[in-house]
Amino acid sequence: MDVEEAIRDRRSIRKWADKPLERETLEDLLDSARLAPSGHNGQRWEIIAVTEPSRLKQLVPMCNNQRHVGEAGAFLFIISDPDSKWIHVDPAIALDHLTLRAHEMGLGTCWIGAFNERRIRTFLAIPEKRISVIGMTVGYPAETPEPRTRRDLEDLVHWESY
Repeated sequence: MDVEEAIRDRRSIRKWADKPLERETLEDLLDSARLAPSGHNGQRWEIIAVTEPSRLKQLVPMCNNQRHVGEAGAFLFIISDPDSKWIHVDPAIALDHLTLRAHEMGLGTCWIGAFNERRIRTFLAIPEKRISVIGMTVGYPAETPEPRTRRDLEDLVHWESY
């Protein structure tokens, strides 16, 4: 699979196969995030990986009752240094690398932006010196969603000025 194919074919997955996600597979996937570029190569973000099924189920009410969070092979939660100039950009780049690599590996992902920050912070023991950025579910997909419509390139790109 080439990069363009991964970009075109990747979908957010919310239905998971009942197949465990091996730690070695997850570590391989996480390494793709580690290799992502960051502002001034600061690498000022970290990932908390939750894989224990009972803990995944506990996350569901903290993530606006999104049931698929509790059924995934893993829940990844990215935190960042609050003093970083690229506090949201660098983690997003890292997770985007991860989503494309996951697709190549036959895995699915879904970004989780709806969560109770206070409860997640306590549950994951996030240090005060870090801020919560975003979550992501990962696992083996049990669905192949249809592509969603996208705006035409002409509606998005303005050459030379707006």
